[in-house]
Amino acid sequence: MKSLGSIRRSFEPWNDPNQRPYIAFENITKKFGDFVAVKDLTLHIFQREFFALLGGSGCGKSTLLRMLAGFENPTEGQILLDGENMSGVPPYKRPVNMMFQSYALFPHMSVEKNIAFGLKQDGMAKSEIDDRVNNMLKLVKLDQFGKRKPHQLSGGQRQRVALARSIAKRPKVLLLDEPLGALDKKLREETQFELMDLQQDLGLTFVVVTHDQEEAMTMADRIAVMDVGRIIQIGTPAEIYEAPKSEFVASFIGDINIFRGEVTAVKGGVVDIETPDGMVIRSETPHAHATGEKASFAIRPEKLRVSRTRPEGGINAASGEVWDIGYLGDMTVFHIKLKSGDVVKASLLNAVRTVEDPFSYDEEIWVSFAPDSGVVLSN
Repeated sequence: MKSLGSIRRSFEPWNDPNQRPYIAFENITKKFGDFVAVKDLTLHIFQREFFALLGGSGCGKSTLLRMLAGFENPTEGQILLDGENMSGVPPYKRPVNMMFQSYALFPHMSVEKNIAFGLKQDGMAKSEIDDRVNNMLKLVKLDQFGKRKPHQLSGGQRQRVALARSIAKRPKVLLLDEPLGALDKKLREETQFELMDLQQDLGLTFVVVTHDQEEAMTMADRIAVMDVGRIIQIGTPAEIYEAPKSEFVASFIGDINIFRGEVTAVKGGVVDIETPDGMVIRSETPHAHATGEKASFAIRPEKLRVSRTRPEGGINAASGEVWDIGYLGDMTVFHIKLKSGDVVKASLLNAVRTVEDPFSYDEEIWVSFAPDSGVVLSN
């Protein structure tokens, strides 16, 4: 199979039929009265995996996490952890720990005492607790802050304390519920990579719930995109981004342009789609299509080429005028109104500091793309 995107690491237990899932949600349904939060969901997560549950509010992702933690019980189905059925096992007896968005630190306790709290509850010897707390402080780079109270720390430092407390008991699985939501953008980006490195160093299984697509794409080995209590697609970040299986996933992850039309030709893994305004889209596709069926074609803004002259061949090209221009520093985003009236988005990398003849407002230009740069979606 052709590789999609950059290679993160050679870790793909989900593609090995001999690997047993470490966490298994089997036909899980969760109801709150008449409301169905999770619907007959099956999901397998593997040991040492950094897995993300991604979706909008009310999609069921936090409910799924809370059932794994033991704070909620499934209405139907079962949850297995390392082969053991978690049914009836209370939260404090499960080999998991949860880090909440609010951090839930004790304001009257020092950083050291916050980290040590769970260890004391378990009856660990004081010398062992001291060693473990010191190790945790070094791990999250807070060696000099052990005596401080939470209110004396920045938001990023409080986040690290909560993380240290969560992993101090060395759980088999760490659950993170919107862990970076309270941080500013720059600190959130830095912390994402720190979490990835920490997860690798500890060798733990991380399951994170987030509505932030960039956060999931950056940190996770695999992502489950959820909607109305169901999983719509599971895949690596590159698979989710480059090969979405539905218009919902394509639209939810990043920016996307959608062209709709009718299949006019199918030949050897290549399909022609004609839009209502006569534009012909030719695209490679691994899926079977029939002439005359409706089809949608999705392409990312960075995959579009923009030029002043008409591309050769006449396919995969449309003319329009520059409607809006957004300069973002690393790239410039163009909104281009096509002759059909549809507006598409194209993004061009600013690889040099100055452009001799930049595109301007209301200028007539052409957008085009290669046959393998987009994906034909299921309808």
